[in-house]
Amino acid sequence: MKICAVSMNPKLMDKKKNIEKMEKFIKKNEAELYVFGEMSLTGYLCREEIFSLAEGKDGKSIERIQEICEEKGVIFGMPIEERKGIIYNSAVFVKPDSVDIYNKNFLANFGPFEEKFYFSPGKTLPVFNFKGWKIGIVICYDIFFPELVKGMALKGADLIVCISASPSTTRKQFENVLPARAIENTVFICYSNLVGEENGLSFWGGSRVYKPNGEMINKTEYFKEESILCEIDMNELKEARISRPILRDTTSDIFLELYNISRFKEVFNEYVKIGIEMGEKAKKEMKISEVDLYGNEDIAFGIKIATGCKVNLYKSNEIKAIFKGDREIEIKPENIKTF
Repeated sequence: MKICAVSMNPKLMDKKKNIEKMEKFIKKNEAELYVFGEMSLTGYLCREEIFSLAEGKDGKSIERIQEICEEKGVIFGMPIEERKGIIYNSAVFVKPDSVDIYNKNFLANFGPFEEKFYFSPGKTLPVFNFKGWKIGIVICYDIFFPELVKGMALKGADLIVCISASPSTTRKQFENVLPARAIENTVFICYSNLVGEENGLSFWGGSRVYKPNGEMINKTEYFKEESILCEIDMNELKEARISRPILRDTTSDIFLELYNISRFKEVFNEYVKIGIEMGEKAKKEMKISEVDLYGNEDIAFGIKIATGCKVNLYKSNEIKAIFKGDREIEIKPENIKTF
């Protein structure tokens, strides 16, 4: 299969212009699968505007890209609104006869990143079929969680596509981790990163494709808007899995242990635990659409984990959460049984 990996410089909050750019890359390069970066439809740093830019799966932007792709596949990033106020940082996989969605599982909320304020986290590990290949998709920060890619590989993924909005300060980390994910899962990796600047954040480009042995096939230049074409071969994948049978030798015991650790939330601090408890209590009593939280970021994160809903944070020393939906209830820490 021939892949076109694109380092695109999107115009911030201009979907029409960005679709035109994507169309030019698609028409310029003859490939079967085209891959663009994270939030390539809107640009990355949209902040509060993300709520007006988001569309549903049947939105006009996806419809237009489906018209452009014809018999080809196109993967790109955009904000998807699943229901009113619930926005995901999503990868959209447009195919001639269908549209698939992957929602970013691990939202970046450190340094210049504020994704947890605008997006709900995904909760699934889908693997998509395309032209005889099984394709898993991850988004940027997701790639640093090996269990995510491992899960997709165990579900049959041959190719992992990582779309990204990685700034130049993180280039070395991505260049180290991407071939590692290819090797430890014996999969092809296609990485497509944004390029250009948005409000002082500089994206480094460097889109590339790796073989299952971690060898890089080709990449775009750093800090340059351009594309590359790479051919990947299923026979090479089969040979890699025979010579190093990592997936065959993977056992379930370690995943059960990871599940138990996560379930009992040993890695969360007390504030996150409080947020989870507040969210779980509210879920039992009502259908939640959004939450107004008076507290801190960790409590907001916990509520998001529990509910998957938009959390409006108002920083305050006095902690309370107002859950809104089919009705409205207020919950304070003293109303719950803490861990």
